[in-house]
Amino acid sequence: MIRTKKRLFGALGAAIAVLAVLGAGPARGAPGGEKDKEPVRTASPKDDRLAPDHRADLDSVAPSPAVASALKKIQKRIADHVAAHGTKNTFASYVDPATRRIVLETDAPARLVSALTDLSGAGAAQSQAAAQLQLRPATTTDTFDRRNDSPPFYGGGGIAAEGLLCSSGYAVQRSGVRFITTAGHCFNNGTTVVTESGANTYGTVSDRRLPPVTGDAADMELISGQSYAGRVFTGGVTSSTSIPVVSAGGAVVGFNNYCHSGRTTGEQCGHTATSTTAQVCTSTGCKSPVIAYTGGTLQQGGDSGGAFYVKDNSGAYIRGHVIAGNNTTGYIQPWTVVTAMLGVAIVTG
Repeated sequence: MIRTKKRLFGALGAAIAVLAVLGAGPARGAPGGEKDKEPVRTASPKDDRLAPDHRADLDSVAPSPAVASALKKIQKRIADHVAAHGTKNTFASYVDPATRRIVLETDAPARLVSALTDLSGAGAAQSQAAAQLQLRPATTTDTFDRRNDSPPFYGGGGIAAEGLLCSSGYAVQRSGVRFITTAGHCFNNGTTVVTESGANTYGTVSDRRLPPVTGDAADMELISGQSYAGRVFTGGVTSSTSIPVVSAGGAVVGFNNYCHSGRTTGEQCGHTATSTTAQVCTSTGCKSPVIAYTGGTLQQGGDSGGAFYVKDNSGAYIRGHVIAGNNTTGYIQPWTVVTAMLGVAIVTG
């Protein structure tokens, strides 16, 4: 199930100078290499209920109605504040499944936090839930910044444009046309994206969704115009191994072995989904609902757009793509939102 690519040394064009400063690695996947000979296949998606996270014997971790309602009120207040006052401060919020308490990660001043989280005018249960909120000082950033790829392109690879490095997510299709996903904060619509080395054109950006661009509480966009396969890179940052995508669906709170794949940190697993109703507000606005996760090696700059998934011996079950994080928590744009908003279906390998 794991395939490899041959290496190409060197890079092309002015992109080299930009990417060398950002630490680009050697190029891989030269035209005429092993990958060019691989047929592009599309299998029917597996039943997503067979995924490891859905089979896991997890205790119920749903928050109480009062806590869920309090979180929703606080998230709306935060979103309204950001819409009115801008993105000077960052906010991320969700319910911790271990404590059943609301968590707020922010760099906002105490007076503002108090105003946004004071639910004393609500019912007693919601007021108590807000009063027990866990405040964590943190600045949450969009994760801008594997290395290089050749057609058909895989998820988890390094992509570049406009002086920025991001990661590809996973292949999707709509009306017979294939695309690959990435984070909406990465590139503008109409931008021509290249591989990290600059050796290959990756495609053109469309369908961008981002609060300041479209008003959507989402962080996603599509790239099209080239060949994209239902596979995701595994291994380290210069790895040429990959696994097929077999399905896509929703994450499960409490499952503790999710993975992400991106150009900066490679494949990293051991992540625990702590929420599927989180909100994250960064310099590019508020996105909700998103998946919050902790544990393992978190994403770093340049991993934005990279695939987030669970895997077994058959391959990867897509759950979303990386959009933001801080030093304790990562945030994921859920697949369930991507498919609903963009009308796309998963491409399997």
